[in-house]
Amino acid sequence: MTSEPRAMPGPFSGLSVKLIATITLVILAVEVVIYLPSAGNYREAWLNDRLRIGIVAARVLDAVPDVMNLPRMLTDRLLNSAGAIAIVYRRGGQSQLIELEEKPMPREAVTVDMRQNDYPTLIMGALDTLAHGDDRTLRIVGNGDGGDEVAEVEVLMSETPLRDDLIGYSWTIGLISLLVAVLTAGVLYLLVSRLLIAPIRRLTENMVAYRMAPENAALIIAPTRRKDEIGIVENELAAMETDIFSMLRQRRHLADLGLAVAKINHDLRNTLTSAQLLSDQVVALDDPKIQRLAPRLVHSIDKAIGFAQSVLDYGRQSATPPKPVPVDLRALVDESALDAGLVRHPDIAFANKVPDGVSIKADPEQLARVFVNLMRNAREALEAATEKPPRPEVTVGFASAPAGLSLSVSDNGPGLPPRARENLFVAFEGSAKAGGTGLGLAIARELVTAHGGTLSYTPLDPGTRFDIALPGSIRLP
Repeated sequence: MTSEPRAMPGPFSGLSVKLIATITLVILAVEVVIYLPSAGNYREAWLNDRLRIGIVAARVLDAVPDVMNLPRMLTDRLLNSAGAIAIVYRRGGQSQLIELEEKPMPREAVTVDMRQNDYPTLIMGALDTLAHGDDRTLRIVGNGDGGDEVAEVEVLMSETPLRDDLIGYSWTIGLISLLVAVLTAGVLYLLVSRLLIAPIRRLTENMVAYRMAPENAALIIAPTRRKDEIGIVENELAAMETDIFSMLRQRRHLADLGLAVAKINHDLRNTLTSAQLLSDQVVALDDPKIQRLAPRLVHSIDKAIGFAQSVLDYGRQSATPPKPVPVDLRALVDESALDAGLVRHPDIAFANKVPDGVSIKADPEQLARVFVNLMRNAREALEAATEKPPRPEVTVGFASAPAGLSLSVSDNGPGLPPRARENLFVAFEGSAKAGGTGLGLAIARELVTAHGGTLSYTPLDPGTRFDIALPGSIRLP
């Protein structure tokens, strides 16, 4: 039963949307990795600017003999230009301090040493400012640029302006990153869509449509001239769909032909059965000429009936898997030999070398059919031999193997002709006798294969041997 085809993905659930989203997320992730050190550098540059203003203010004040007598307006202007609350500079073991006249209330202070500028410190400082810099006092410490004149400068200021500027910088970087990601994803999508997504969608739509109507030759995909992997897929898909189309058409023809042959064969068998009944009556007549020709007529009719029956049996061959049950192997071989006409045969000896008590799990009906086919072929070969051996014999051999067991059906007859060996196990081709169908060996191999085993042929001098290898555990006496 053919299931309904899976619907094609919508515009927001297909491969293209997933591709754009993946590219955008990857670019944004890369931008985040780039943003962290850039935010640290921005914070460092901002703090260095404030520190340089503090150094300039300190050098100006250092040039004044009496700092304490400086006008308050001048010191406040210097501090406001640096955005500082106070500036401390140290020189020669002495410290000087200038601060705003109206100082804000003291808040939590955090020290930033500008002499430590490694990337982990810069990144952690930027993240700390973004997270906690809205209500703290910065204590910026750095070296002056005047040798011994100004050894160290310390600037005290609110961290809020730095946090506001860093947030603005982050928003700018974020918007630019998003714009770059979207533009890059769009450009890549256009390229990948043309080179990859569109061909894949074409292949997908073709497979969905062809699956629903594999006998429509118009749905076979037309390969492009691409030489890459997509081109290989297109060519292989076209070849596969062509093979499936041919196979299905051939199967339909064979099915129709088989149905017709089965009907003809059934009618022919009924006709031959009637002819057989008439031939039996003809045989009873006393005319010497009729008595001379009647056996040939009966033999021909029996052969035709056998051929018709074998074709019907092959057509009715079931695909039912084996139903394994414990089987007494020696008893099964004896029963099969009886059905094959070997038991109490007047001219042919039969030897069953399977030990008593050997048991294996198998389907007894199917395995018996294999034995009957092989032993009947051996019997008929010995009966039809022009040069009969001194003691015609059919032997069933047995040997245990690590993975199961091995059985053989052999005879000392004339062997198989070359044509039969070339087409062995092929229906209607592998018969060793004139007028045969070759169906027996074909069916036997199918049944052995269904059990997970193998059926093979080995030529003997003289005679033939067919080896059956069956897997599974066996029970020995």
